[in-house]
Amino acid sequence: MIEIIDIHKHYGHVKANNGISMTIKDGSIHAILGENGAGKSTLMKILSGYIHQNSGLIKINDQIVDFSSTSVAATFGIGMLYQDPMDFPQLSVIDNFMIGQAKGIFIKKRTFLNRFYHLSQSLGFSLEPDCLVKTLTVGERQQLEILRLLSLGTQVLILDEPTTGISDLQKDTLFSALTRLTRDGKSIVLVSHKLEDVETLCDTITVLRQGRVSGHMVKPFDTNKLLDLMFETRSSPPGRLVTSQGPVFFSLNQVSAKGGRVGLKNLNLKIHQHDVIGLAGLEGSGQSVFLKVSSGLLPVQSGTICLDNKNIVGKSHVYFQNSGITYLPSSRLEEGLVPGLSITQHVSLSARPKPLIVNHKKALISSRDAIDTFHIKARPDSYVETLSGGNQQRLLLSLLPLKPRLLLLENPTRGLDLSSAYFVWNHLQAFCKTDHTSILFTSSEIDEIMMVSNRILVFYDGKVVLDKKTAETTIHEIGAAIAGKSVHL
Repeated sequence: MIEIIDIHKHYGHVKANNGISMTIKDGSIHAILGENGAGKSTLMKILSGYIHQNSGLIKINDQIVDFSSTSVAATFGIGMLYQDPMDFPQLSVIDNFMIGQAKGIFIKKRTFLNRFYHLSQSLGFSLEPDCLVKTLTVGERQQLEILRLLSLGTQVLILDEPTTGISDLQKDTLFSALTRLTRDGKSIVLVSHKLEDVETLCDTITVLRQGRVSGHMVKPFDTNKLLDLMFETRSSPPGRLVTSQGPVFFSLNQVSAKGGRVGLKNLNLKIHQHDVIGLAGLEGSGQSVFLKVSSGLLPVQSGTICLDNKNIVGKSHVYFQNSGITYLPSSRLEEGLVPGLSITQHVSLSARPKPLIVNHKKALISSRDAIDTFHIKARPDSYVETLSGGNQQRLLLSLLPLKPRLLLLENPTRGLDLSSAYFVWNHLQAFCKTDHTSILFTSSEIDEIMMVSNRILVFYDGKVVLDKKTAETTIHEIGAAIAGKSVHL
């Protein structure tokens, strides 16, 4: 049993945890629920030894413990699966599995392979030990880290937003594995903002709001009460954008490109003004390559990309940006933001056109405006790596240009709670209404794609296998296309 007693953690003037107390019972699946910036990830990083609290106590089976590092927490059987995978992409699956376990000069790899296969089979995972980690999907990388933590002796497994960015099939596999672990006496702590996930899987829920515990609940759960505990106010859900379709201004003609698992193969596509197009498909099916090719980040092998009937193949990413084409990556800290820089410095870097001399006073005012408009729980001088995942996503969205022509977005609501996701889509749709902007976005949530898109593209094996207006298709047809079943365009 774990007792968390009056935990406080602050970063300057920002109070991430403000007197949190709770109990996690042995052998249970306990959810930590809350909106973005509620303090969920900070609390779990304290419990896993990744960071240290400013004050407060942690007890394990009535024994006071002081976790100065993750390795100390691991000796007490606590391991955490973080939002961003903590692995080595250039190494193989089995080499990553062995990290932290293999010691000495003579390493018996066969022993680790046997352990790997045994754990994988018991949890229903099907990873190939010789594959490079960089070829795995997010869900597969999660599975690898779970196997590694269990092999290290983890008895309390903490998962931070594990269903963000993974497919429904991978989520089912994950939930089945977690249920099996509790049958074996393990405890699971699930950090999430998704009500559907915690109601499906968990026995107990603790809700955080603004760094404090706002309530506890055990099954059966009252959804409306949970929403009231999570949010002070609720945003209205967006609908599909109702506007007249404009002329074609961007097109791809027989475009092929390398990248990801399968690349892009002879893609033909026309984009109209006011289009909001959702890109569906299993991760690695070509959607990400398509967005990077369309933003000038990846070169094409063949074919043409036309903007206003002008071929722009071979132009730089900066040229695409200056032409009104903006790309938002899925990986926040690896591609989108710069660790070590503050919010104000990011606002300065994103200024368009680029000033010769930075006006620090103007940048400070702009950063305060961004924080207020996008409800970012931070200060202008806060470093981006200290923000929660949801607040990092809000910051990225605040850096979008004022009048974009084409927004290419990878999982724009990744890690955002329901209210925040609604806010984001209402903001994005405003571009389309006032500035003739078009949006192409990926999402692992089919419901999100159906809710806001007026057109859906399904990618499979580097090709678009379904291209239909949302009102003219169904979840069943989309699911069949995602699985690679024959669909007639």
